[in-house]
Amino acid sequence: MPSPHDDIAVLREQIRILRDRAELRELFDRYVSALDAHDGKGPDDSRYTSLFTEDATFAFPIGVCAGIEAFAAFQREARERWARTHHSSSNHSIVLDGDRATVRAQQRTTHVHHTGPEPVAHFEVGGYSEARAVRTPAGWRLSHVAFHVVWDSGVRLPELAGVRL
Repeated sequence: MPSPHDDIAVLREQIRILRDRAELRELFDRYVSALDAHDGKGPDDSRYTSLFTEDATFAFPIGVCAGIEAFAAFQREARERWARTHHSSSNHSIVLDGDRATVRAQQRTTHVHHTGPEPVAHFEVGGYSEARAVRTPAGWRLSHVAFHVVWDSGVRLPELAGVRL
């Protein structure tokens, strides 16, 4: 029969796992929210340091980059293509391995084109992200994020016409 001390140790481990899962889910949600945050001049780059390791890598259908500064520049350039974007994620699947973890989440993004002579159109993308995270002294941080397109619909920008989404 387990001792009360053993029971407490098991409960502490279960709580640690639940806490890690909650922190990782919240970290990924903050990442997705940061993609849409801006002050009218572009994305809020300051949020990225609380989300990523300094050497984080990123892979998207429209390009790859490494490091927070490169990601911030990549997002500014991508964001300028549209008047607004709206990213959402769901069905987070988290696998813990000590101080490392993987996160997979379904994503859907709406891109609203800038107003032109025609009615405002949307370009929508659905897919999933696969991310790796590491526990740092400051908490969990994403070290790699890759987005995989499953479908897209709507009006693509001319510069995306040849991009395989």
